[in-house]
Amino acid sequence: MRKVDRIVILTGAGISAESGLGTFRDEGGLWAQHRIEDVATPEAFVRNPDLVHQFYNARRAQAADAGSNAAHVALARLQSEFPGDVILVTQNVDGLHEMAGAAAIHMHGELSRALCATCEHRWDAPLSMETGATCPACAAPTARPDIVWFGEMPYHLDQIVEALQTCDLFAAIGTSGQVYPAAGFVEEARMAGAATIELNLRDSDMSHAFEDHITGLASVTVPKWVDQVLAGR
Repeated sequence: MRKVDRIVILTGAGISAESGLGTFRDEGGLWAQHRIEDVATPEAFVRNPDLVHQFYNARRAQAADAGSNAAHVALARLQSEFPGDVILVTQNVDGLHEMAGAAAIHMHGELSRALCATCEHRWDAPLSMETGATCPACAAPTARPDIVWFGEMPYHLDQIVEALQTCDLFAAIGTSGQVYPAAGFVEEARMAGAATIELNLRDSDMSHAFEDHITGLASVTVPKWVDQVLAGR
């Protein structure tokens, strides 16, 4: 068995689904009630900022009421107890990894943060944001959620790519394999010689690219996998 000193983990919406936070495809969830083009693009914010703020206010309130589940807690334990490096990258904009005690790189932003569309200043967002809210740095009335919308560049890509190119093990948990560039991370890790494993409720669009697969609920599979990694198996 190859020696593992550096682990990169990518998490997606599936890890937070058991905490009550819906994925893009959940029937009846927040995303099912809106078209992506209407609430998750820069153009949507220009066209109808009231609707966009209402949507993210609802997501922010939902996330504030949610709690970390056993999968989040297990990854925090892995970061704490693994003798090497564990770099946790998340596509999720909730704060459930941090609530469990983990440190995560938020490549798609965070619901708890606000961004000035004029000067790019960032600050802690109130629970409810309103159209025309001003930036505390430049006073422009262009405050928006600090979320990476479709058509925008994800955050921290240089740091993430460097981690992928130097890791020994790459794991994707609860991801659909549909959204790039995250869907391509497994290929980046494989080219660097890393072992790859997917933990998911069902096959994703990128399942074919992984060496190993564990299927089931994240709250069940992730703690067991973490135990195996910590035991060196």
